[in-house]
Amino acid sequence: MTLCLGRSDLLRLLDVHTCIDRLWSGFTAEPVGVDAQRIRADLPGPGTATALIPGLLPGIPAYSVKVNAKFPGARPALRGVVCLHDLGTGELLALLDSATLTAWRTGLAAALAAHSLARYDAEVLGIVGCGAQAGLFTRGIVGMRPISSMVVTDTDRGRAEEFADRCAEEFGLPVRIADDAPGAAAEADILLTATWSRTPLLHAADVRPGTQVTSLGADEPGKIELAADLLLASRVVVDDARLALAGGAVGNAGLDASAISATLGEVLTGAVPARGGPDTVTVYAPVGVPWQDLALAWHGYRAAGEAGAGTPMDFLG
Repeated sequence: MTLCLGRSDLLRLLDVHTCIDRLWSGFTAEPVGVDAQRIRADLPGPGTATALIPGLLPGIPAYSVKVNAKFPGARPALRGVVCLHDLGTGELLALLDSATLTAWRTGLAAALAAHSLARYDAEVLGIVGCGAQAGLFTRGIVGMRPISSMVVTDTDRGRAEEFADRCAEEFGLPVRIADDAPGAAAEADILLTATWSRTPLLHAADVRPGTQVTSLGADEPGKIELAADLLLASRVVVDDARLALAGGAVGNAGLDASAISATLGEVLTGAVPARGGPDTVTVYAPVGVPWQDLALAWHGYRAAGEAGAGTPMDFLG
């Protein structure tokens, strides 16, 4: 029997602090010895088909396979499923809504990274691209450190205004709307870019000394948010060095492995320092890796079993 968990199920089952804890455990876990794969194919239209395989973590007797449709003009822009399989038998344990799970794991993993790489006194949060991932990122950051104010921007002014209103109400913070990415960077201590951009939004001259920048949009070939000069002037941390070069912010900017300072796992375990000094600009440039899907899918599946949530489906019946 397969348990189907939709958006409403997952929103009832997941909580920010537990998810961040699961992600921290995944980043600091020993490697499982199987290379992660991101598979992408252009479709004869405006979208792409992607798959992330296999999601594996020590101590979890399951693995994940994620299949997505990415259509930038749609809302949501990402739709698909995360398949959770028994690691011993291959049984399909659960199907989970990928749009929700991806927003949570991407946004919260980024929040964990930004908090770990930012100055201790960083308190102004900037957002470029006011979508679902930005919302989870903000919830994660506000839960981990004091934030005094926010500055946000989006190519859709109305969406920026809606996002600003939600943040002001949920977090009780003053939120200003900037005209563009450089305008947000001029004020922010911690800055998130989460867009579909294919041209650089920020150059080195746009970012103040000591800023922490997290780029979520450059997660496949052709997508660029940060210019090469900004990456070269920064301490760049990634989630997976091989994938970052193949289709992430580093490789898409035409740079090689020498531009990467560390992985986030190395930073969180203390193997590599997070920062070089108070004026160091740090960049977290992830592509998103399959084990993150597994970490939250397994948590959601177990929580659903305890709560009696979800819809059982017999696909072999």
